[in-house]
Amino acid sequence: MLELLVLLQQRRDWTSGALAERLGVSTRTVRADIGKLRSLGYPVDARPGVAGGYRLSAGTTMPPLLLNDDEAVAVAVGLSAAAGGRLGVEETSIAVLAKLEEVMPSRLRHRVEAVRRAAAVVPGAGPALDLTVVSGVAAAIHGHERLRFGYTKPKGAEESRHVEPQRLVGWGSLWYLLAWDLDRDDWRVFRVDRMRPRAPTGKRFRPRAIPERDEVEFVVDRVLHTGWAHRARILVHAPADVVAAKIVVPVRIEAVDTASCRVELGSGDPDHLALWVTQIGVDFEVLEGAGLIAALERLAARLQRAVGGR
Repeated sequence: MLELLVLLQQRRDWTSGALAERLGVSTRTVRADIGKLRSLGYPVDARPGVAGGYRLSAGTTMPPLLLNDDEAVAVAVGLSAAAGGRLGVEETSIAVLAKLEEVMPSRLRHRVEAVRRAAAVVPGAGPALDLTVVSGVAAAIHGHERLRFGYTKPKGAEESRHVEPQRLVGWGSLWYLLAWDLDRDDWRVFRVDRMRPRAPTGKRFRPRAIPERDEVEFVVDRVLHTGWAHRARILVHAPADVVAAKIVVPVRIEAVDTASCRVELGSGDPDHLALWVTQIGVDFEVLEGAGLIAALERLAARLQRAVGGR
């Protein structure tokens, strides 16, 4: 049956005689196996007559697919590229990639890793995304397995963490892990690019419920209020969707009307905040953030000196 399914996936139409010859069985066996494939959810159409035959068509559900070695490697590499991009499917790509790598033979995992090592991407505004780390975290979430990892704090010190991973959340160019910290007995949010995974623990856990809030909103609140040393709120004179497309760092955007929005953002360095908000390219007003105001004044003075005070 598996050989029959592979043949049906290779081309559009097969006669029962051609299938029987390729498989070394009778046409009666082909008909029986076609019936079994249909019972498993594979939509195999049959056309009667001398010129009739079988065709694998699109169905209402997605049955399991069979991939050869080259196809499996191509899918894994494509998912890796989508996971590191900004196509709106990053989280789904990482989840599928984790499932694929769980069942992929070691020889194919080595081929995928070789492609990753051989390829390069022009650096963007965010830190490089190590897909080996991300897919490993995603697999631990999927399998409800505890994680141990070294975590680099904002000031450079590294500490050991032991957690129950709950959810990966992509925000701007960064990925965050929401997890229950077993040593601190509380929820914590970690930047994935600062994680250094250690050997899997093999210990399972039962997922916990986030109390009284959505998981994504929980991550947003934690990052906004505890993840940054300097925070600010600005009123931007542009539509919210236009601003969201221009800002590459994690922010919270609230539409005021069709022509303006409020933006809450932060950083470990107020001068970075000043650069980010000026790159929006439209007028804005600082509503809150003494550090941002001082940084904008320094930036304005520097630019004024750059043009000779004119």
